[in-house]
Amino acid sequence: MNDSNKPNGKIDPSSTRSVVSSSSRPSAWKRFFAKRWVFPAMYMAAAAIIVTILWLNASSGTSGKPKDEASTAGVQQEVGADGQTAEDPDALPVAASGETLAWPVTNRDAMSVAVPYYNQNGTEEEQAAAMVQYDNKFVPHTAIDLASKDGKAFDVKAAMSGEVTVAEQTPQNGYEINIKHPNGLVTVYQSLAELKVKVGDSVKQGDVLGTAGVSELEKNEGVHVHFAVKSNSQTVDPASLIEDQQ
Repeated sequence: MNDSNKPNGKIDPSSTRSVVSSSSRPSAWKRFFAKRWVFPAMYMAAAAIIVTILWLNASSGTSGKPKDEASTAGVQQEVGADGQTAEDPDALPVAASGETLAWPVTNRDAMSVAVPYYNQNGTEEEQAAAMVQYDNKFVPHTAIDLASKDGKAFDVKAAMSGEVTVAEQTPQNGYEINIKHPNGLVTVYQSLAELKVKVGDSVKQGDVLGTAGVSELEKNEGVHVHFAVKSNSQTVDPASLIEDQQ
């Protein structure tokens, strides 16, 4: 064999250095990810993208709500002092026969208001007069207490036709009667001295339910009737309903 064709056993040192240096030198991506701030920044960017997507989905869902739901939400913002919704009196129901709510007494002019209904929009003086003491604290009065101007007992009558659902005696409120009317309306009569109806009775507007008396809870008021009105379980001001209809 010709010596010129024999492989040279020597390795060029310069070529070795170039291979070693190229294999041992970290790539640009490795150098980038080796920096301490890279991964936290990536996490923050990913979180920002997720939050943006969720916000866009929520916005599109809200804009698609029916108008009825929006109007209902507006009504629910008007919360009464007792924590319940104070509905618009003009929207409250009446009986199917066209019967409207009336005062539970024979002659309203012969009566005085012993304790008024707490009006959230009333003056400070009116609101103070509508606070009652209960369980060692003062709470808003969610009814109207009527008393005869001569201080005598009087007949308590059904404010609207309906069915008696409660007729009982309680330690704090004396005798109590609840009457269910059409469309979710309920009238409540407390501080009665006696009952003349029972549960299940159908009563007509103006029927005598009992006589006014004195309750343990409001005994300082003397003889009176505690008259409350609820619409779909929410208390409303009886005066606003009755006076607007007269």
